[in-house]
Amino acid sequence: MRFTDLGVRAAAAAVRAGETTSAELVSACLERIRAIDPTLKAWIHVDDAGARAAARAADALVRPGATLGPLHGVPIGVKDIIDVAGMPTTAGARPFAHTQPVRDATCVARLRAAGAIILGKTHTTQFAYRDPAPTRNAWNVAHTPGGSSSGSAAAVAARQVPVALGSQTVGSILRPAAYNGVVGLKGTNGLVPLDGVVPLGYSLDHIGPLTRSVDDAALVLGVMAGRTLTPEPIETPRLAVARELFARAESEVRKHLEAVVERLAKAGARVEDVRLPVSFAELADAALITLEIEAATYHAPMFAKHAADYGPGMAEMLARGLKRPGIEYVTASRIRARVRDEVVPLLAQHDALLTPTAPAPAPEGLTWTGDASLCQPWSTLGAPSISLPSGLSAHNLPLALQLVQAPAGDARLLGAAAWCERVLAFTDAPPSDR
Repeated sequence: MRFTDLGVRAAAAAVRAGETTSAELVSACLERIRAIDPTLKAWIHVDDAGARAAARAADALVRPGATLGPLHGVPIGVKDIIDVAGMPTTAGARPFAHTQPVRDATCVARLRAAGAIILGKTHTTQFAYRDPAPTRNAWNVAHTPGGSSSGSAAAVAARQVPVALGSQTVGSILRPAAYNGVVGLKGTNGLVPLDGVVPLGYSLDHIGPLTRSVDDAALVLGVMAGRTLTPEPIETPRLAVARELFARAESEVRKHLEAVVERLAKAGARVEDVRLPVSFAELADAALITLEIEAATYHAPMFAKHAADYGPGMAEMLARGLKRPGIEYVTASRIRARVRDEVVPLLAQHDALLTPTAPAPAPEGLTWTGDASLCQPWSTLGAPSISLPSGLSAHNLPLALQLVQAPAGDARLLGAAAWCERVLAFTDAPPSDR
């Protein structure tokens, strides 16, 4: 096995056992980035010298009896809306928005304290919204990697790094995870601190990891949350299926997930068809209003001076948000609260709700990052959700399922996800040359 194939836990264990060094892991990742990133374009900033120096320092601490953090020596990528001391934060925007942070965001500081080595910053769509990044899909460079955590998903899928950080306001962790065949995890809203992160929607934003396994995602999310997050042991998960959400997917995805549900049921899962409350239909509009107003609130001073420097998608969204009256925001907030009150008990009655992550595989072309509508409800409700790769399409692009649990049910969700992952046993990888 190549060093770049190691996951997070495996890499940390290898360093701890003296089977490899952090310097070797970092070097392998940097060589992989140099080899394929001119085409993939997952990274906007690579701190070669800094990462190598940090790895050497980490290796100097490895000795018998030493107390090492759970991520000691493990390379990691950070989405470029999250501050890393000494590295620029560009948020995928033009120079007017660039900053030079002198402090790490709390989530990054916690990763460093756990021993992680920051390789650099991964590409994001502009301000984590719709205007695409230059990144390409790790499986087929003619297709979108999704957004807004475009670079993070592609980098993990392409074995450039075992884990990278993403953010999700609508579908920006799970959708690119689905498109690139990796695991994307978003915990309960508020689980990971957001200081040092460029906001998109104040009440909607989440930080989470993209990895190649549920166990690795749980480890990294727990470190960022400042607590151990252990998947709950589940032998026969109770899985809810809402067919109205399956109906939103294209035929290939729908048929694939029906087969996946049957496979999980044969392996012991107790599958129950459920219907979402009527109020669920109101959630999408409430989410859009909330996002537009919250984004406009943050961007108003910069947008007044630099409107011409914003991408068309972001500019159109901010222009709408600035015109919306406060009464719309209050009404949207009340709808969110009502839907949450009606949906949360349904989620809590099961170990997970199983839905498509995205309606289709990654679309061809790089001008659109894909449909996030099946991820949006759970971001809007602040509910933890995870995307698992579950197969390949007829055109050899990844397919995925999404699992959702009630807020604060992160460990239960991870237990259900770990069980599903074992049954599905997805081991495919992108072509090695990209």
